[in-house]
Amino acid sequence: MSTVPTTPQTRKTPPASQASPADPASRADTAAWRPRTTASSPAGRRVPPSTGRRIFLAFVYLLLTAVGLVYLLPFVIQIVTSFKTDPDAAANPLGLLPNPFSLESYRRLFGLGNTGDAVPFGTWLSNSVLVTLFITAGRVFFDSLAGYALARLDFRGRNLLFNGLLTVMAVPGVVLLIPKFLVLNQLGIFDTYAGMVVPLLVDAAGVFIMRQFFLSVPKEVEEAARIDGASVFRTFWSVVLPMARPALITLTILSFQGSWNEFTHFLVATQSPQYQTLTTGLASFVSGSLSSGTQYPLKLTAALLATIPVAVLFFAFQRHFVRSANSGAVKE
Repeated sequence: MSTVPTTPQTRKTPPASQASPADPASRADTAAWRPRTTASSPAGRRVPPSTGRRIFLAFVYLLLTAVGLVYLLPFVIQIVTSFKTDPDAAANPLGLLPNPFSLESYRRLFGLGNTGDAVPFGTWLSNSVLVTLFITAGRVFFDSLAGYALARLDFRGRNLLFNGLLTVMAVPGVVLLIPKFLVLNQLGIFDTYAGMVVPLLVDAAGVFIMRQFFLSVPKEVEEAARIDGASVFRTFWSVVLPMARPALITLTILSFQGSWNEFTHFLVATQSPQYQTLTTGLASFVSGSLSSGTQYPLKLTAALLATIPVAVLFFAFQRHFVRSANSGAVKE
């Protein structure tokens, strides 16, 4: 009688979906991928903050809002007062509702209608716009050139020149007022547009900002440009300067704000009313040289209009102002 050979049957492991809950191996396997849950944190749900933390956050937000309103209140009072009349502004200087509502201060500033003595606000505004545009363009160009030279060009006395630049930044500007007047008078450009613009075309702080940025630019970029036959100025103008967009925008904002709000230099560089800017004109107006009386609405209206260009420029480019200066660098 022949026997049929038998082979030992191998035990098949059931799939995970068919594993018995009583099997220790299956429990160990499922425990590895099963999300951990707690009694206070169901699976898939965020743990809400505790009551004490919510109260603390509400207090912090309330405190920040109160501080913000305190800083914003003078600006709001300035706007409201510009629409008041002189008696109302004198009687209720902190009132937030003009009674009655009046545009007399705006009409007088721009010389519209029969509003009494006219204020040369148009002359102040045109002078400020003119000198600010020239100074801003000159600072951006010359500060970039000087910063690149101090960062990349190897010449004798470079470190000495940079140390002198740092020394100039440490000197208070008021110390240079009398030397500025003497130099302008000696050169024959006192009380002229040239005397207002030329001394401010280069700024030590702007040169320092651009130098620090150009130091962060990889040298491989410039070496590749030189291999292609580009000159030093061509490398600066066509290769490195386009990478400096964040630094250039920062320098433009600072230069525009500084030249628009400049007072001491214009005070010693001019004496004729035809060269007065918004800052020098408002100073003479507040001192009472143009008319008598408090005239709070007129003064605050002029100050408000002088603030708008700088505020608009800053809010328009604030995202570029805080952007890292390393954007645009090559990636390794």
